[in-house]
This record gives sequence, structure tokens and C-alpha cells, in this order.
Amino acid sequence: MPPVDGAPSDASPVVSFEGVDYSHPNGTIALRNVNLQMSSSELVAIMGTNGAGKSTLVRHVNGLLKPTHGKVTVFGEDTKTTTSARLSRRVGIVFQNPSNQLFAQSVTQEIEFGLKNFGFPDEFVKDRVRWALDTFSLGEYSERSPMELSGGEKKRLCIALVLAWDPSILILDEPTVGQDSEQKEKLTEIIRQLIGQKKNVILVTHDVEFVWPLQPRTILMSNASIVADGPAQEVLGQKVAASKSSILLPQLVDFSMISGWPKPYPATPEEAERKVRGA
Repeated sequence: MPPVDGAPSDASPVVSFEGVDYSHPNGTIALRNVNLQMSSSELVAIMGTNGAGKSTLVRHVNGLLKPTHGKVTVFGEDTKTTTSARLSRRVGIVFQNPSNQLFAQSVTQEIEFGLKNFGFPDEFVKDRVRWALDTFSLGEYSERSPMELSGGEKKRLCIALVLAWDPSILILDEPTVGQDSEQKEKLTEIIRQLIGQKKNVILVTHDVEFVWPLQPRTILMSNASIVADGPAQEVLGQKVAASKSSILLPQLVDFSMISGWPKPYPATPEEAERKVRGA
């Protein structure tokens, strides 16, 4: 992926939540005493049932929501005293419902919009649009209205248009919904590349089988609170932690437990096959 200027320094933490509470205007508590720090180059998966507070939490990272109590800082900036527009150059978010993010008359114009809005030169915009269309298999739809795309195609378009301006933090809310195995594999590779480029990627997902091979830091949420936070091997590798957020164990974890294997459990079928052959 071509680099874009504006990458953050390696200073830590990149994101910090300190005693954060958030209540919706109707009084419903959506976050309760959240304390959380994310360092540079971290891949983080946030998991839990619907209504656990996952989407509310990540909307605090780009300043769309402000804490009712407590403090959120992103790259050292207090989100209460800065705007989401200022943060959006460095924090890109792909919403769970892609239709909420699309408005232009064509797929190409959707991708162009953010780039032009951030002031990139025309030739650079053309290059990034071409990259996005090719990478996410959207070239044949370039002049089509985004509203004519399928749900999965809309999701890919939203990921493409955010990645086009190369934010330092990428937030993906349910990125695998509507995606086939080929697109999931492509997304996995892009995520690995981003981490290699010292970006931060935050996944909000129910798709434990997508998460497990990536072995991210895993945060489980339930009833507006964080109930587990640690390596995937610990959080998704034990029944007690997963049950706190009604998360199913990955199939490879189930298989490993049945087989009596010690941790670390295999992250991929290939690793499991090698372990079986070596047993």
C-alpha cells in the first residue's frame, strides 16, 4: 500500500481511556468505568454481544462521541477539546451499516471525496482511487451508484474509501459481514500489512473464526464494561473468559482442548495439521 504522510510517532499510548462513562441522551448507560490504553502498532479485537458497548467505545476514538465522565485521549489530544473532523485524518472508521457512510453518485466519487476533502493533489487522488478499486475488486462498479451494490460490496467500498487516505488508526465495525472467504483472506492480509506499517487496527466483530488466526489483543465487553483484556490465546483460549461475553470458542480451541494439547493452541488449520502429524 503506498504510504501517505501524517503517520504518528511511536509514542505510547496512541489511545487512552481513563475512567470513561457514557450515557445516551435517554439515560441508557453504554459505557461504564472503561480504562484502556492502546500502543502503537497494536491489533485489537473488541468482542461481545449486541448492546455490550463495543460500537460506542470505538466511536469515542474518533471523537464522534464524547465521554459523559472520564477522559479519552488520541495521539495525546483530549477528544473533548478537539473535533471529530480533526481526528478523522488519523482515525478512519468503517461503520457496521455501510449505507450510513455512502452518499456520492458513483463508487469512484465515494473514494475521491475523502482524499479531496483532505487536500491531496489530483494525481495522487487518481492513484489512490485506482489502488482502492483494484485491491477491493470494485473496478467493474466504478461508475455505478453505491446504493446499487450488494451489502458485501458496500462494506468493501467503505473499507476501500477509508484506507485510501491511509489513516494511522483503522476501526472496522463488523468488517466480515457479507464477505466470502476470498475477501476475508484479502482483508486479513491487508490488516497484517497495516500492522507491519506501524498502524493500529481495531476490529469490532462477532466473527471469532476471523479473529483467531490474527491472534490480536482481545477485549471482551458485557453490559457496558470490559470483562476481559489480553492475548487471544488467553481470552479466547479459555471457556470462562469467553463465556463472560457469550462468545463461542474458536473451533481450533475446541479441537485443541478435546485433543488435550497445551497452549499455545494452533492459530491456523495448517498449524493444527503439523501438530497432529508430530503427535
